[in-house]
Amino acid sequence: MAKITREDALEYHRLKGKPGKVAIVPTKPMDTQRDLGLAYTPGVAEPVLEIEKNPDDAYEYTSKGNLVAVVSNGTAILGLGDRGALASKPVMEGKGVLFKKFADVDVFDIEVNSHDPDEIIKVVAAIAPTFGGINLEDIKAPECFYIEEELKKMLDIPVFHDDQHGTAIISSAGLANALELVGKKHSEIRMVISGAGAAAISCAELAIRWGVKRENIMLVDSKGVVHAGRTDLNKYKQRFAVDTDARTLADALRGADVFYGLSVANVLTPEMVKSMAQDPIVFAMANPDPEIKYELAKETRKDIIIATGRSDYPNQVNNVLGFPFIFRGALDVRAKQINEEMKFAASQALAALAKEDVPDSVIRAYGGAPIKFGRDYIIPKPLDPRVLLWEAPAVAEMAMKTGVARKMIDIEEYREQLAFRQGKGEQVRYFFQNKARTSGGTKRVAFAEGEETKIIRAAYQIKEDGIATPILIGREEVIHEHIEALGLAFNPETIDPRKFARLETYAKAYYELRQRKGVTAADALKKVRDPNIFGPMMVKMGDADAFVSGLTSDYPDVIRPSLQIHHTAKGAKRAAGVYIMIVEDRVYLFTDATVNIDPSAEDLAEIACLAADFAKRLELDPRIAFLSFSNFGSTPHPLSDKVRRAVELTKARRPDLSVDGEMQADTAVVADIIENRYPFSEVKDANVLVFPSLESANIAYKLLARLGKAKAIGPILLGMGAPVHVLQTGDDVNDIVQIASVAVMDAMSREEN
Repeated sequence: MAKITREDALEYHRLKGKPGKVAIVPTKPMDTQRDLGLAYTPGVAEPVLEIEKNPDDAYEYTSKGNLVAVVSNGTAILGLGDRGALASKPVMEGKGVLFKKFADVDVFDIEVNSHDPDEIIKVVAAIAPTFGGINLEDIKAPECFYIEEELKKMLDIPVFHDDQHGTAIISSAGLANALELVGKKHSEIRMVISGAGAAAISCAELAIRWGVKRENIMLVDSKGVVHAGRTDLNKYKQRFAVDTDARTLADALRGADVFYGLSVANVLTPEMVKSMAQDPIVFAMANPDPEIKYELAKETRKDIIIATGRSDYPNQVNNVLGFPFIFRGALDVRAKQINEEMKFAASQALAALAKEDVPDSVIRAYGGAPIKFGRDYIIPKPLDPRVLLWEAPAVAEMAMKTGVARKMIDIEEYREQLAFRQGKGEQVRYFFQNKARTSGGTKRVAFAEGEETKIIRAAYQIKEDGIATPILIGREEVIHEHIEALGLAFNPETIDPRKFARLETYAKAYYELRQRKGVTAADALKKVRDPNIFGPMMVKMGDADAFVSGLTSDYPDVIRPSLQIHHTAKGAKRAAGVYIMIVEDRVYLFTDATVNIDPSAEDLAEIACLAADFAKRLELDPRIAFLSFSNFGSTPHPLSDKVRRAVELTKARRPDLSVDGEMQADTAVVADIIENRYPFSEVKDANVLVFPSLESANIAYKLLARLGKAKAIGPILLGMGAPVHVLQTGDDVNDIVQIASVAVMDAMSREEN
């Protein structure tokens, strides 16, 4: 990450349209007089009366259920100390942005100009009816403990001091994984914590819940070790006073297994690190400068596992992995509080997620180097979209189990709903995978490029998620070497065509298919070893239900042999490729962008029918627009005439479909243009766009994906004689899983028919 200068930071906050980082956006239409009447008077009276009768209805009729107050008095701003309530506002706005970005939680930041904890309690209690939860932030210890405790007693919504609990939740997840890697148990370790403030106390308490013994935790504050002989300890520190002769941090660290730093920069020296036990675990979490520099710690001990609060080093302890998702889960079950069990569940979810295969999108976001569970990856990355899907459900489920939830939900359905918050693309992905899962994972999908690590990772996910049974084509020893290197517990079926017992049977069958196309028996025996021929033959011979290839192969090299073996589907003269294009919350099908270079009118009609039937399988009501540079005969030309003829053929062939054209692209997708200029059209706001040539379709989908930030899923082959589907070169693991899910859906559909 490039260095952030003072000028960069100030300009970022000052400019970009409006000062600051947040704004209020209406969630309902406000375009007509009727809209205004519903939003305010007289319509607003009805929900007022309902909420008066039943206060819980505020969750139904207002934003309360998705609104959190981020409250500070500015007495402990990041590493800057007491700078006042107003000076804390940029930080609190930043907190609100993170809530929204990572978990779609709305925030009002509340800066309270008071150092009196009782006054802060009074203010927060008075405004609490507005909110579904309270996030206390940057309030110094020990006042923060008292404020949180008192508000939790008074309010029936979650109150959470993130400076305490957020750091504890994330660091505890990392510690659990670090201990697993070095073969130590929580109950056996000795832990030293530099710092005795809010975060330090909370970290210690959560470590105890994980299994660390209280007597094996030693706190060290600015005056030295927190020991039983001291008379200057507040009640929070007294819980950790130990009977010991150790007086300094250096004394405490001799033989210690774990160091937690929640204090100041450079307090941990190399000599102290050398004095620690074998495989020391150091979490130097002071920001922006840790208790020991990362490079220095690694130089000092080769067996060290180190985490910091910084994003430019491995194992970042970042509170953004906690608070957005904890509140998301708590809000969605209308929890009365965030209890200790919910915090522990959040920590367990993060620890478990770090052991999962990391998506390519996350790897790219962090520079492209491989990311795998190990000493340099014990905590999930903050930009991992799966954190929402793991942590929020864990918190919600524990809230229900411990009786603090007002609303009971189905956790699997909830996980899907959370995915939908991440965009329409995730909704479509879940649709594919859920459809595929209804086969019970019994459909066998053969992958030509079985030695590729992306294919192996995708196959593992496909198996684990119950989507299908993968078959990896390739050398067994190479595949298993990759599986071991990836750290996956996976033993897939593998087939090496060169050693396949029935290779001659396959060759004979292939020869019978191609003997009148210039293929000799000897050629057949040689060709059938090619994975892009062997895979389709597996489907032909009943040894697989579907075939997927293309990650490292050119598109024609996959589709050509598959068509030679399986031809097109019954009743279809052409195969075609369709892309699902997701633009914000809308779904379009673009066809044909991959197979037919210069289709005739008859070809376009057939392609449109294939795309319409596929749209129905996606549970879309197809509205088909044939695209051209002309609107309904406005520019007579052989090219627009071809499109007009295709419309006529389609209407004659499929009178059940909503079809029109020729029309320009904006006419097809902007309903106002049709309504105002072409009210006779049978189609407005089209969702199936039939392009006049492969050239135009390919250009359109690639420009939209690159410049319009649309999500492209595909290509999905239609009209093939068997479930054969082609990847794009360089597809991500998630893309591969999606295409495999489509292949399973395809196989299931053919079986039903």
